[in-house]
Amino acid sequence: MALVRRHIYGLEGLSAGAVAALWLAARDLGEPRPLGDFLKCSKADKSAVRRAAWRLDELVRGRRPPLEDYVKIVAARAGLPAPVVRRALEILEGNRRAVLGRNPWVLAAAALWLATYKEYGMLIRLAEAAGTTVEAVKNAARRMRA
Repeated sequence: MALVRRHIYGLEGLSAGAVAALWLAARDLGEPRPLGDFLKCSKADKSAVRRAAWRLDELVRGRRPPLEDYVKIVAARAGLPAPVVRRALEILEGNRRAVLGRNPWVLAAAALWLATYKEYGMLIRLAEAAGTTVEAVKNAARRMRA
């Protein structure tokens, strides 16, 4: 419960964190129950519980590498120079809210594409380097501001 209190309390409230912890515990014990069963006993909002569960699951599984690492990996695969990588990292820093919860490979490719001033041949190279589709990179770039 200390883990729940430290990472969830300020965001969704203790009730949502407790419900999320119970929901995840039931799933991990091999007895998954619908979220509605847990919400009947709480005043917590369904979306707040889902958010809290996602955050707890991330904490338990361990953090994924920072987004900057994905940018560097995709840039290395595509053979891009260091100034483009720096520009892509600046773009991502300015768009932190737009990138939350998105696929890091797609975001890295989109930021690099915006950093190269939307060269079309570069879009295909970056999508292949990130292991994603051209459309996914375009959609992510549309959400970001250069």
